[in-house]
Amino acid sequence: MKVLISGAGVAGPVLAHWLRRGGFAPTIVERSPVPRVGGQAIDVRGTALQVVERMGVLDDIRAAATKMRGMSFVDDDGAELFRSEEETLTGGVIGSPDVEVLRDDLSAILLRGNEDCIVYGDRIVALDEHEHGVRVTFGSGKEEEFDLVVGADGLHSAVRALAFGQESEYLLHLGAYLSVFTTPNFLDLDHWQVFHRTEGRMSGVYSARGNTEARSMLGFESELLDFDHRDVAGQQDLIAERYEGVGWETKRLLELMRAAPDFYFDSMSQVKMDRWHRGRVALVGDAAYCGSPLSGQSTSTAIVGAYVLAAELTAARGDHRTAFPRYQDVLWDYVARNQALATDTPGEPASHERMAEVANSLDLPSY
Repeated sequence: MKVLISGAGVAGPVLAHWLRRGGFAPTIVERSPVPRVGGQAIDVRGTALQVVERMGVLDDIRAAATKMRGMSFVDDDGAELFRSEEETLTGGVIGSPDVEVLRDDLSAILLRGNEDCIVYGDRIVALDEHEHGVRVTFGSGKEEEFDLVVGADGLHSAVRALAFGQESEYLLHLGAYLSVFTTPNFLDLDHWQVFHRTEGRMSGVYSARGNTEARSMLGFESELLDFDHRDVAGQQDLIAERYEGVGWETKRLLELMRAAPDFYFDSMSQVKMDRWHRGRVALVGDAAYCGSPLSGQSTSTAIVGAYVLAAELTAARGDHRTAFPRYQDVLWDYVARNQALATDTPGEPASHERMAEVANSLDLPSY
């Protein structure tokens, strides 16, 4: 069976791996003309560790880990207010089984073995489902038949919009925005994170890739904003306005933001849907149930979700009428618990104990 997967980030490559193992013929279409770079440090924890171990890539992911030693918070003048060598803001408890890794490094590892089934620089623009499959029209003008289509294309999923309707019906804004971008390691950090917080705004820098560079972040509280997701300069102007006059290294961060090769900016939002499938089309990962960075579990949930979807399709021998509802039934409570990590205690991170409990709260189906 031919399965088209939109998105080559995290869920897409995991799904393609397990579908191939199950005898399917997956194709991944990725809008970017090359593998995407940039992104924040993300965590693989709990049940997701079992999935990547079964894929044979856990050692590779551990080798690419950020290996953070700790973090500190500073005041407007850079004087240290607090430090910890027991945990970090981005990765949690140091020395836990969890693995923190840069998003683009994780994606590159998950894509290995899928190189021959990826089409870069194209996208899905129309879906025409019929009795025996889905006729897909691509932005390039090409048309092709597939048995099934899966949207693994993130918070602003094009597949979700085509099959389920406009995204405003499904996005729950959590009251904040986040920007992440690569900068030089201008603070000479050694596997360390530094953060500055002022009313409704936070800035941070952490070293990356053996201290040869850094990832910087700017996050602020806000009601839902109206901006063009394709207008990078406009987004940067918006951020600069929000951070005008803020102390510490913020002025330098704003300057480096303008030159960053991988600038990212978006809302902290969750995706809430009553169902993740319609006919021969299904959604997986952030496209279906984004937990937002505030949950700390979006990546792991995407990995687990892709595995379960492939497992159910394999068990049902490709019968989507059986596999898609089973996929949703298996994951529904697990997804709800993970999303609640971001919403049950607004403004406060979930405890490490609760994070670990939720992250391990699903028994993987046999495969």
